[in-house]
Amino acid sequence: MIALIILVIGCATTGPGGKKSLILIPTAVEVDIGKQIATDVESSEKLLNQQQVQNYVNAVGQKLVKVCNRKNLKYSFKVIDKDEINAFACPGGYIYIYTGLLKVMNNEAQLAAVLGHEIGHVVARHSIQRLQVVYGYNLLMEFALSDRMSNTARQMIDAATGLVLQGYGRENEYDADEYGILYEKKAGYNPGGMIQLFEKFKQMEGKPPNYFEKLLASHPPAQDRINNGNKEIKKIDGTSLPYYAEEYAIIKTLIP
Repeated sequence: MIALIILVIGCATTGPGGKKSLILIPTAVEVDIGKQIATDVESSEKLLNQQQVQNYVNAVGQKLVKVCNRKNLKYSFKVIDKDEINAFACPGGYIYIYTGLLKVMNNEAQLAAVLGHEIGHVVARHSIQRLQVVYGYNLLMEFALSDRMSNTARQMIDAATGLVLQGYGRENEYDADEYGILYEKKAGYNPGGMIQLFEKFKQMEGKPPNYFEKLLASHPPAQDRINNGNKEIKKIDGTSLPYYAEEYAIIKTLIP
């Protein structure tokens, strides 16, 4: 009976098509953990000192938030000044993208694809699922009530930050891709932006520079993502929607 109660209370929709997973960590604790990880990230990484670019990226992200499946969070989108071609999401809606990835893009739909993908990780609670597995419910709840200056809390946040930056498994990435494509279309962007980005990644797979290695290590092969993405786009269409290349070109000139 207890197990049944836990399943009823803890099951949450964590994937496209109504996929459910057992989530025991309350949203408030998830946000708290994410805030600590975000603080960790921002103490070790340099945020881009160009407010117009920061505002633009956040504005695109907020458009996608309005159409996502988890609107009860306060999402933030920030740009890290680094040539790494990557982006990541912390628990609770703290999302970061590197200038290296922004420089690779050619239009706003491609940016929306990346941010929609990262929102998908938050919607699906991928980070918190991993932390549940690694630390268990009791330790995570203990952290929520702990002294944040303690060695135990510090070690847990350091390790949690590492897990977030490692990326996710193949199934998680495909789910986030599917969410990203759906959110692009709902927000008025051409979902083909996602495919364009995968085509760029495919070209880079042959001779990746060091700053592309993390993305390659943590994501499925680009061709597989292209194939899956095209299948999803056929289901929802949206191919007549704009890419907003001119708007993005203006912002791109402001990225050092």
